[in-house]
Amino acid sequence: MNLLWGVVGVLVIVGSLLAVSEASLTRITRVRVMSLKEDGRRNAGLLEKIEADLPRYLNSVYFSVMLVQNGSAILVAILAERLFTGEGDGWWVALVSAVFTLAYFVFVEAMSKTFGVVHSDRAALLVAPIVYGLGRALALPTRALIGLANVLIPGQGLKEGPFVEEEIRSMAAVGHEEGTLEQREAQLIHSVFDFGDRLVREVMVPRPDMVAAPVNGGMQRVLDLMLQHGHSRIPVYSSGIDEIVGVVYAKDLLRHLHAGKGDVRLTAILRDPIFVPETNKAAQLLQDMQSRRVHIAIVTDEYGSTAGMVTIEDLLEELVGEIADEYDTAEQELEKISDDKYLVSGRLSVSDISELLGVDLPREQWDTVAGLVYGLVGGVPTQGTVVSTGGVLLTVEQLQGRRIAKVLVERVEDPSRDALAE
Repeated sequence: MNLLWGVVGVLVIVGSLLAVSEASLTRITRVRVMSLKEDGRRNAGLLEKIEADLPRYLNSVYFSVMLVQNGSAILVAILAERLFTGEGDGWWVALVSAVFTLAYFVFVEAMSKTFGVVHSDRAALLVAPIVYGLGRALALPTRALIGLANVLIPGQGLKEGPFVEEEIRSMAAVGHEEGTLEQREAQLIHSVFDFGDRLVREVMVPRPDMVAAPVNGGMQRVLDLMLQHGHSRIPVYSSGIDEIVGVVYAKDLLRHLHAGKGDVRLTAILRDPIFVPETNKAAQLLQDMQSRRVHIAIVTDEYGSTAGMVTIEDLLEELVGEIADEYDTAEQELEKISDDKYLVSGRLSVSDISELLGVDLPREQWDTVAGLVYGLVGGVPTQGTVVSTGGVLLTVEQLQGRRIAKVLVERVEDPSRDALAE
């Protein structure tokens, strides 16, 4: 009987180690493992192998946990039955089993797993040889478990592979917390992934803000627009903005003016325009513009009309932030009034304001705050128009013609206030 109690004690110790293993391995990140290996920490090499095929090793741990828990519970029940063999002593067996289960939870599950979470680095390095040995020893049953899981849950198979987006985002966050990455560097990493999901219409200069010249306006007209707005490339249209026929480059224009050819028709110096649908991915457009060595593209809507234009600078600003030069006018897109209230430009994206206020505004149909207001109003708003959705109150503060220039955005406590008021 003493031998069986000794076996129970060993199983409890093994269960504690397995609990530490489970908690620490699910807590530690792959980037942290790489850092530990670079620091020359003992067992870091084994830990890297485990992280490279984590599902396999975790299943070995889970399988071992099941054996230890059930084995120790069965042995305790047997020992309790041997101690209490008289009539009416069955409840003592149940009581001993219940006490053991409670003690197992406290010492093995709660305490051990808490240690694994709090000291994940040290714990993972400590148990790495044990977990690695289990993974190799129990390779056959764990493969069978994974195969069964893949059959029962199609499409959810456990796979190994390169870093995924969530993991790299997590690496950037951890790097910033540990001081190895500056905040700007971490933001740049997140911007790269966000950029991959951006559509061209989300980054373009909208049609009302386009600076374009008529083809019969002459070179002086284009030069005046370039000097007035500080642009080096101006789209040129024929009968209207929907009929873009080319783009005038400042270098081409200056070359002719310098040569005294100021009376040359614009058609002689036009470069062919590039058209792109507004639903194209911004990342793909950037690659296309780089390969074709152009800096400006005309954006079209589903009807072929001009929706706006986009430059390489617009695309790069999505990655690195605003790129201002001496010609840019300082237009403040966002002015903080309080923690829950902001005065924003109508061109500010719905995604940006959702992230800023910590809310989930509808962004499938509308890219900008102005578009969201138009959609909620269902018509042309006037100054002072108020709409509410998703716990956010939006008030039209400034109009430019029919265009919404400024919107007061306020987070409200009652998200049910989805009413329209003027």
